[in-house]
Amino acid sequence: MHENERPTDAALVRRLLAEQFPEWTDLSIEPVSSSGTVNALYRLGDDMLVRLPRMDWGAGGLAREREWLPRLAPLLPAPVPVPLAQGAPSQEFPREWGVYPWLEGEHPNGDADAESLAAFVAALHAIELDGGPPTRRGRSLAEVQGEDARAALLELDGLIDVRAATAAWEEALAAPVWDAPPVWIHGDLLPGNLLVRDGSLTGVIDWGGVGVGDPACDMVAAWGALSAGSREVFRRALDVDDATWARGRGWALSIGLIALPYYVDTNPVFAETARVLIREVLEDRL
Repeated sequence: MHENERPTDAALVRRLLAEQFPEWTDLSIEPVSSSGTVNALYRLGDDMLVRLPRMDWGAGGLAREREWLPRLAPLLPAPVPVPLAQGAPSQEFPREWGVYPWLEGEHPNGDADAESLAAFVAALHAIELDGGPPTRRGRSLAEVQGEDARAALLELDGLIDVRAATAAWEEALAAPVWDAPPVWIHGDLLPGNLLVRDGSLTGVIDWGGVGVGDPACDMVAAWGALSAGSREVFRRALDVDDATWARGRGWALSIGLIALPYYVDTNPVFAETARVLIREVLEDRL
């Protein structure tokens, strides 16, 4: 999926466990089909999951999860995967890795329940927990995504309506910036990081970008996991102001723009998520 990505397989996971967590060596190990772009996933037994960062930069997210998820989890209305064990770098695998609880559920396909999703986001944004680290997607939309989004628009000529996408992007950039105190954010509330059962939220995973900043990035769930009809329910439940909603729309669009050309050949599921984000944002503006 990424250039110079280190390959993994179940045999590697078993060797790592034998070396560092021998009590789990005899459990079944099965690769998990996932559109995740940061970690390779392996189900361990019935109720655990091993996550191996695909690239060096992925290990930093595991460190954030270890530090903050034990403190955040009791304050949230749906389960999150509090780490169970930390694997150390070794000759076999030169990065930290982690063992997590397995959370049940399916990824939404535009059918998430807007109210349960909004309740989770509202609870997260309302947490008062000092010392939270600034996170990349909590910064200015233009600062984080601007250059890459414009480059992607050039690459996508002929694949999407670039003229409409450019207008939508400029509109998002024109929105007033966040000038209130930073809040706790997940940073990546795409369908692949949400778990539902009959639409209702049963879990939120992949907290590698957790930290504090502008809450707009967590609005991406509105265009990735909800239907057009339930999007407004989500917004009303959160009482989102126009500027934050506009920046959130920009986050959804830019994530789709940047991801589509990068993953179109290597990760078709995530590429389809990118197409959904772009389509939903553009249709939302009609």
